[in-house]
Amino acid sequence: MAKKTTTKPAAKAASKTKIVTTAKSIAFFEKYINNASPTSYEKSGQKIWLDYIRPLVDETYVDNYGTAVGIINPKAPYKVVIEAHADEISWYVNYITSDGLIYVIRNGGSDHQIAPSMRVNIHTDNGIVNGVFGWPAIHTRSGEKEEAPSLKNIFIDCGCISKEEVEKKGIHVGCVVTFVDEFMTLNDRYYVGRALDNRAGGFMIAEVARLLKENKKKLPFGLYIVNSVQEEIGLRGAEMIAHKIKPNVAIVTDVTHDTSTPMISKITQGDLACGKGPVVSYAPAVQLNLNKLIIETAEKNNIPFQRQASSRSTGTDTDAFAYSNDGVVSALISLPLRYMHTTVEMIHKEDVENVIQLIYESLLVIKNGQDFKYLK
Repeated sequence: MAKKTTTKPAAKAASKTKIVTTAKSIAFFEKYINNASPTSYEKSGQKIWLDYIRPLVDETYVDNYGTAVGIINPKAPYKVVIEAHADEISWYVNYITSDGLIYVIRNGGSDHQIAPSMRVNIHTDNGIVNGVFGWPAIHTRSGEKEEAPSLKNIFIDCGCISKEEVEKKGIHVGCVVTFVDEFMTLNDRYYVGRALDNRAGGFMIAEVARLLKENKKKLPFGLYIVNSVQEEIGLRGAEMIAHKIKPNVAIVTDVTHDTSTPMISKITQGDLACGKGPVVSYAPAVQLNLNKLIIETAEKNNIPFQRQASSRSTGTDTDAFAYSNDGVVSALISLPLRYMHTTVEMIHKEDVENVIQLIYESLLVIKNGQDFKYLK
């Protein structure tokens, strides 16, 4: 997730959006989104991603914690990374009561306020156990002081009447829990689902690899397409893989907030909206000369874009790459998203196309051994 934003589209008016996705790639996207990949349990999602990208690259590998990498030109000494993160927010089983109710803690930035009445999957060694976040009926709260949902009062009911029955289903403290929800297209304009933060990014970097392959583009450097784990709990997967790859350049993609919906202050959060293009960031971790290359690429190709400013950090894997290995030239291209960390995260189809196009076109203008230093 990206941090604070400020205004405003700053590109030339775009020509008709270039269509780069295909029916096959959207089918992959839907399968990828519908599969649960909680932080530190990304394995099944990474397998789906690797199966899609493997024919598009020269080599692949997975590190000890599950970050997946596809490589084009693996022997090239100059290395460029394009990166997204694979994990989604979830819950951990924390306490099971004697009468079979389950209390949870967060695994990442899960929102306790949206939990009541949601259906969940409890992931066990024996498979999925269904459950629901219970909540007292409105009738029973009449005349009482209303309690807001919090980690202290939300609980999961899986239909069991004792702790022993819960445990017989394979549920134990430490089991991970995800919301039940599926990918859909809304009004032929938006993709909607849980975990678009940031498996939309994993989809987009995979599509960049597909475009390079199908258009027979020969890059003069090694390209590392990286799908990192454990971003939601502190950028940990990116931190590890940055030290393994030791890249010269990193272009990270993640989501950022659409601030055009109610109850969001543009004064503090900036002015960004779905449908107005990729978001280019300004932050200490963002290298200005690489950022300039990306902006000039957008303008040259009539790709609409918006601008965002962060304070001390971007809150994305950009920070992990930028401050690794004595400093890696890094930039962030974000995808505007509504309703972050809910089950109805929403992104605009044209923004997805334009992020893919912007990363792709930017790669085509990066030179082998390019020196991005401010002073030479």
